[in-house]
Amino acid sequence: MQKQISPNLHRTFAVLALTVLLAPSGHAALFEDGEARRAIIEMRQRVDGLQQSGQRSAEELRKLNEENSQLRRSLLDLQNQIETLRADQAKLRGQNEQLLKDAADLQRRQKDIAQGVDERLRQFEPVNVKLDGQEFQADPAEKRDFEAALTVFRSGKFLEAGAAFAAFVRQYPRSGYAPTARFWLGNAQYATRDYKEAINNFKLMLSEAPTHARAPEAALSIANCQIELKDTRTARKTLEDLVRAYPQSEAAMAAKERLSRLK
Repeated sequence: MQKQISPNLHRTFAVLALTVLLAPSGHAALFEDGEARRAIIEMRQRVDGLQQSGQRSAEELRKLNEENSQLRRSLLDLQNQIETLRADQAKLRGQNEQLLKDAADLQRRQKDIAQGVDERLRQFEPVNVKLDGQEFQADPAEKRDFEAALTVFRSGKFLEAGAAFAAFVRQYPRSGYAPTARFWLGNAQYATRDYKEAINNFKLMLSEAPTHARAPEAALSIANCQIELKDTRTARKTLEDLVRAYPQSEAAMAAKERLSRLK
């Protein structure tokens, strides 16, 4: 490929040639023969040097342009990567926030479930009870059923109360409530004039819990039932046994008074 000479170099070459041709004749000998050829050679060398210098400058400029273009492309790629990373980061941040929210919701649900389970378990856990001087543990169902039957008794519905207490002692024969339940069962039967059954339940209560706080009252109630049945002899013996067994009780004082009337 033939090298192209820039317009500036052409002008320089033309000026030098005209300088040689138009030189005064007095000095023409200076450029004759070898000297003229040397001058032309030097001129050509200078022109070639200028041309090569221009070519080098153009090549360097081209390389700089290419490097600049490559750098711009690299910067653009880097910017695109940064934007992609930012988008991914925003997406991950959103996912992380959702995961944190889901975890918080799950913890709340677990807490609610645990509280619900605890509440249901507490419905079956034994509770401490103090009744008629006795302390014992009872299931919540026992406590609920006993209190329900006692509420019916206090409302004056003695027949219904008797049925409720009878059901209680059948269902919870070993309950700490059992002696008191039998006592109120006997009273409900006494109120409905079922004296024989009342006597049976009072005696069961005394045999199962002779030291119960209501034992003296149960013995006095037996005597009252016997009096209602016109069994005065047996009633007197029951009252005498009561005074001997529970001499310091209020029931013993009432028994002494009744003994005096029975004589």
